Amino acid sequence: MRWQAAGRALRHRNFQLFFSGQLISLIGTWMQTVAQSWLVYRLTGSGLKLGAVGFASQIPVFLFAPLGGIVADRSNRKHVVIGTQIASMVLALVLAALTLTNRITVREIFVLAALLGVVNAFDIPGRQSFLVDMVGKEDLMNAIALNSSMFNGARVIGPAVAGILVARLGEGWCFFANGISYIAVIAGLMMMNVHAPARVSTKTSPWEHIVEGFQFVNRTAPIRALMILLGLVSVTGMPYVVLMPIFADKILHRGGQEFASLIGSHDLGAVRLGILMGSAGVGALLGALTLAVRSGVKGLGRWISVCCAGFGVSLMLFSFSKSFWLSVLLLMPVGYFIMLQMASSNTLIQVMVPDALRGRTMAVYSMMFMGMAPIGALLGGALSDRLGAPLTVSIGGFASVMGAWWFAAQLPKIRVEARRLIVAQAMAGGEPAEEMSAPVAED
Repeated sequence: MRWQAAGRALRHRNFQLFFSGQLISLIGTWMQTVAQSWLVYRLTGSGLKLGAVGFASQIPVFLFAPLGGIVADRSNRKHVVIGTQIASMVLALVLAALTLTNRITVREIFVLAALLGVVNAFDIPGRQSFLVDMVGKEDLMNAIALNSSMFNGARVIGPAVAGILVARLGEGWCFFANGISYIAVIAGLMMMNVHAPARVSTKTSPWEHIVEGFQFVNRTAPIRALMILLGLVSVTGMPYVVLMPIFADKILHRGGQEFASLIGSHDLGAVRLGILMGSAGVGALLGALTLAVRSGVKGLGRWISVCCAGFGVSLMLFSFSKSFWLSVLLLMPVGYFIMLQMASSNTLIQVMVPDALRGRTMAVYSMMFMGMAPIGALLGGALSDRLGAPLTVSIGGFASVMGAWWFAAQLPKIRVEARRLIVAQAMAGGEPAEEMSAPVAED
């Protein structure tokens, strides 16, 4: 029964279309992410350049997400998501064409990565706030969990396929496959019959609406605390992803030969990178499924602090490992804990925010989750050139543990307001569910 309940959001036809289309598209997205990192590393051999490309791809989210949030609240969210998916498809195909014709340079990668970041600044707030239009508030938590499960299911498959394709055919075909994969999600969105009207009047100044969103987050203590922790982990802990090609090529250079022989590849670095990223994806998928089987939000605050600490400790253990297969095993709890923290934070924020402010609040979430990551990627890349990738990752893990300790200390101060907000939003969508009428924000 618990597993049946885990898929309850899929009873909505619109979410079924979204889920199936996004799963195909996200496999392509992860293929491009891994292939692009390997291409940059192959062209430059520099941890700093890896960090710089990560910075270029994500800093636009920090800069333009407020605009994306107000567009999500002032427009039809379905149309917003269709537009961003088409733009992402075009950019992926351009990158594929340049790579397959051997015209690609690091400069072009920087430009295309930055343009994709601008698209994501509008896509993430629009897509996250669109979930409630597809499933309603009753199944919103489950939809968020399933969305995270889909993201990380693709994270398992995409890097593994990318490792094989890069080793056998080159990076360009990964980019081409990603571009084609967007057809599935665009088709699914076109087939939806969903009511997604604008939530705020277009007569008011967009600037006033943007300021209103920031003011809401700032004065709402539970949401503010969640956002601060997300930003801290994104800056300090998440750069491990950007530095993974260094671990795959130089630090964990003994291992993966069996798998490489199995697929007939001589590019061991690319194969190892795919296995490492896939392992973190398996852990993240398990984390998202753990959240999917829950039926209420009670205790999520404690989960967030524990998972943040678990992420930091696992990251430190990974940084000390010199064995490839031990590192593969250690990346599973890394992926598990970080995904459970991020998805739980997303859930708590969404059940506390009024629908009229959902797009703008998710824009701030995007800024903290993805927008702060480029700062961490740039710092991580620079530190790795000076201190080495293992020590850089270890420092990030320790900072995440300190962040978990700080958030745990905040919980007693914010639980009353969190409980009030959750019950108020449940009432706004109808009678509050049983689990929400209890002391849901106790932790």
